[in-house]
Amino acid sequence: MIEFLKESTFGVNDVVTTAWRVLKRQYFKILGLCLLMFVIFNLSGILAMYIGGFNIGLSIFMMLIFIVAYFGFQLTLFKFVLRVLDKPDEDVYVKDSFPTTRQILRFLLATFYFVLCILVVYGLIILVILPFAYVRIPMDILTQVATSLGVLGIIFTWIRISFFPFFIIDRNCSPFKSIRLSMAITRGNFTKLLMLLMLLAIFQALYLKIYSEQDLISAAMINLVNSLLIIPLSSVAIAVAYRQMMNEYHGEDDPGLMGNII
Repeated sequence: MIEFLKESTFGVNDVVTTAWRVLKRQYFKILGLCLLMFVIFNLSGILAMYIGGFNIGLSIFMMLIFIVAYFGFQLTLFKFVLRVLDKPDEDVYVKDSFPTTRQILRFLLATFYFVLCILVVYGLIILVILPFAYVRIPMDILTQVATSLGVLGIIFTWIRISFFPFFIIDRNCSPFKSIRLSMAITRGNFTKLLMLLMLLAIFQALYLKIYSEQDLISAAMINLVNSLLIIPLSSVAIAVAYRQMMNEYHGEDDPGLMGNII
């Protein structure tokens, strides 16, 4: 177990080190894409407040525009980082990394499958826990157990299938195939990915802790570091993790679903 954790730690260190090198080389391009996503996300919320009460049709139309724009730039960022990793000695431009319309549509459909998978896993956990209500176990205990197991199931499912966007932009896979491939490459890498995400979440947790104590100056400083460094580094690290897992993957090009669940 100790050796396994050591290997996992070294794997995470390698991902973060590579991500840091990429970020230093392409910092302003990556930061620019992250800022565009930030502006789109916040602008959508502001416009939703202003036009939501006037015209519901216009509100829905604008929501769709912002969704496509936000995820379009997110896919552009991932594709850009992958091209930087694949062509370390060449100049890589953002304009050459935009996803196609077909890739965006596939991503949106795969996102629907992604949410559906999470809901199915949570529902199955509830169905397993529900019969224990008939053996006189207190309902509050069952609720706590079901909630805890449900959250763990969601985290496990989310990590296992969250790499589907990369298969769409990197290999032009169909939505469901991209989810199956995500489960295939993350099989055996769950601990490494969990440690990586925990490492990247430290600053966000620190910001929320300081903000809850109403230390606004410190929270603003942490938020600035988070926006200018941690979020761009996180995006690059996820792409680096995908590329490394793909380089180590020797499974099928079109893997089955059930064989890669555990």
